[in-house]
Amino acid sequence: MIQIIRAMPGTAELEACFAIRMAVFVAEQGVPAAEELDELDATALHVLALWSGQPAGTARALEKAQGLWKICRVAVQAPFRKFGIGQALMQGIETKCPGGAFMLDAQTHAIGFYERLGYVAEGPEFMDAGIPHRLMRKAASTP
Repeated sequence: MIQIIRAMPGTAELEACFAIRMAVFVAEQGVPAAEELDELDATALHVLALWSGQPAGTARALEKAQGLWKICRVAVQAPFRKFGIGQALMQGIETKCPGGAFMLDAQTHAIGFYERLGYVAEGPEFMDAGIPHRLMRKAASTP
Protein backbone atom coordinates (compact mmCIF):
# COMPACT_ATOMS: atom_id res chain seq x y z
CA MET A 1 0.00 0.00 0.00
CA ILE A 2 1.34 3.42 -0.98
CA GLN A 3 0.82 6.46 1.21
CA ILE A 4 1.99 9.99 0.27
CA ILE A 5 2.51 12.38 3.17
CA ARG A 6 3.85 15.90 3.49
CA ALA A 7 7.18 15.94 5.32
CA MET A 8 7.32 18.92 7.64
CA PRO A 9 10.51 20.70 8.81
CA GLY A 10 12.27 19.12 11.77
CA THR A 11 10.53 15.75 11.46
CA ALA A 12 11.74 12.18 11.00
CA GLU A 13 9.77 12.15 7.74
CA LEU A 14 11.87 15.00 6.32
CA GLU A 15 15.06 13.25 7.40
CA ALA A 16 13.81 10.14 5.57
CA CYS A 17 13.35 12.28 2.43
CA PHE A 18 16.93 13.46 2.69
CA ALA A 19 18.22 9.91 3.27
CA ILE A 20 16.40 8.65 0.16
CA ARG A 21 17.88 11.47 -1.94
CA MET A 22 21.38 10.69 -0.68
CA ALA A 23 20.93 6.98 -1.46
CA VAL A 24 19.53 7.54 -4.96
CA PHE A 25 21.33 10.61 -6.23
CA VAL A 26 24.65 10.46 -4.38
CA ALA A 27 25.28 6.73 -3.83
CA GLU A 28 23.63 5.39 -7.02
CA GLN A 29 24.05 8.20 -9.54
CA GLY A 30 27.26 9.84 -8.34
CA VAL A 31 25.90 13.33 -7.72
CA PRO A 32 28.33 15.16 -5.40
CA ALA A 33 26.95 15.13 -1.85
CA ALA A 34 27.61 18.86 -1.52
CA GLU A 35 25.19 19.51 -4.41
CA GLU A 36 22.33 17.30 -3.23
CA LEU A 37 21.08 19.03 -0.08
CA ASP A 38 20.80 22.78 -0.57
CA GLU A 39 19.35 26.01 0.81
CA LEU A 40 16.13 25.48 -1.17
CA ASP A 41 15.21 22.56 1.09
CA ALA A 42 14.32 25.04 3.84
CA THR A 43 11.42 26.56 1.87
CA ALA A 44 10.41 23.64 -0.39
CA LEU A 45 7.30 21.52 -0.05
CA HIS A 46 8.53 17.95 0.58
CA VAL A 47 6.57 14.72 0.25
CA LEU A 48 7.45 11.22 1.36
CA ALA A 49 6.10 8.03 -0.21
CA LEU A 50 5.60 5.14 2.18
CA TRP A 51 5.27 1.54 1.00
CA SER A 52 3.59 -0.48 3.74
CA GLY A 53 4.92 2.08 6.23
CA GLN A 54 8.51 2.03 4.92
CA PRO A 55 10.09 5.18 3.40
CA ALA A 56 10.27 4.42 -0.32
CA GLY A 57 10.40 7.68 -2.29
CA THR A 58 10.44 11.44 -2.10
CA ALA A 59 10.03 14.64 -4.11
CA ARG A 60 10.11 18.34 -3.43
CA ALA A 61 8.38 21.31 -5.06
CA LEU A 62 9.36 24.97 -5.21
CA GLU A 63 6.85 27.69 -6.06
CA LYS A 64 8.52 29.67 -8.86
CA ALA A 65 5.58 32.04 -9.42
CA GLN A 66 2.02 32.06 -8.16
CA GLY A 67 0.55 28.72 -9.22
CA LEU A 68 3.73 27.56 -11.03
CA TRP A 69 5.68 24.85 -9.24
CA LYS A 70 9.01 23.26 -10.05
CA ILE A 71 9.07 19.63 -8.98
CA CYS A 72 12.53 18.29 -8.31
CA ARG A 73 14.51 15.71 -6.40
CA VAL A 74 12.06 12.95 -7.39
CA ALA A 75 13.58 9.69 -6.13
CA VAL A 76 12.42 6.15 -5.40
CA GLN A 77 14.73 3.73 -3.61
CA ALA A 78 15.81 0.73 -5.69
CA PRO A 79 13.93 -2.00 -3.77
CA PHE A 80 10.64 -0.11 -4.22
CA ARG A 81 10.82 0.60 -7.96
CA LYS A 82 8.25 -0.87 -10.36
CA PHE A 83 5.41 -0.75 -7.80
CA GLY A 84 3.85 2.50 -9.04
CA ILE A 85 5.45 4.59 -6.31
CA GLY A 86 6.85 7.16 -8.75
CA GLN A 87 3.43 7.78 -10.27
CA ALA A 88 1.76 7.99 -6.85
CA LEU A 89 4.51 10.35 -5.67
CA MET A 90 4.01 12.69 -8.63
CA GLN A 91 0.22 12.67 -8.31
CA GLY A 92 0.54 13.24 -4.56
CA ILE A 93 2.86 16.22 -4.82
CA GLU A 94 0.79 17.76 -7.61
CA THR A 95 -2.34 17.70 -5.41
CA LYS A 96 -0.47 19.56 -2.65
CA CYS A 97 0.60 22.46 -4.90
CA PRO A 98 -2.03 25.21 -5.34
CA GLY A 99 -2.44 26.46 -8.89
CA GLY A 100 -1.31 23.27 -10.49
CA ALA A 101 1.03 24.29 -13.32
CA PHE A 102 4.29 22.37 -13.16
CA MET A 103 7.79 22.24 -14.56
CA LEU A 104 10.67 19.89 -13.90
CA ASP A 105 14.11 19.00 -15.17
CA ALA A 106 13.81 15.33 -16.16
CA GLN A 107 16.74 13.01 -16.48
CA THR A 108 16.52 11.96 -20.12
CA HIS A 109 16.02 8.28 -19.29
CA ALA A 110 12.85 9.26 -17.36
CA ILE A 111 11.20 11.42 -20.04
CA GLY A 112 8.76 8.66 -21.04
CA PHE A 113 7.63 8.28 -17.42
CA TYR A 114 6.82 11.99 -17.15
CA GLU A 115 5.16 12.05 -20.58
CA ARG A 116 2.73 9.37 -19.37
CA LEU A 117 1.82 11.79 -16.55
CA GLY A 118 1.02 14.63 -18.97
CA TYR A 119 4.36 16.45 -19.06
CA VAL A 120 5.78 17.74 -22.36
CA ALA A 121 9.51 18.04 -23.04
CA GLU A 122 10.81 21.30 -24.46
CA GLY A 123 14.13 22.85 -25.25
CA PRO A 124 17.50 21.19 -25.73
CA GLU A 125 19.12 18.56 -23.55
CA PHE A 126 21.42 19.96 -20.85
CA MET A 127 23.73 18.55 -18.21
CA ASP A 128 23.03 18.81 -14.48
CA ALA A 129 25.39 17.14 -11.99
CA GLY A 130 26.89 15.26 -14.95
CA ILE A 131 23.51 13.74 -15.96
CA PRO A 132 21.61 14.66 -19.16
CA HIS A 133 18.24 16.37 -18.55
CA ARG A 134 15.44 18.14 -20.43
CA LEU A 135 12.95 20.72 -19.24
CA MET A 136 9.36 19.43 -19.08
CA ARG A 137 6.10 21.27 -18.38
CA LYS A 138 2.54 20.37 -17.49
CA ALA A 139 -0.21 22.97 -17.77
CA ALA A 140 -2.70 23.51 -14.97
CA SER A 141 -5.81 21.42 -15.43
CA THR A 142 -9.07 23.29 -15.84
CA PRO A 143 -11.83 22.59 -13.31
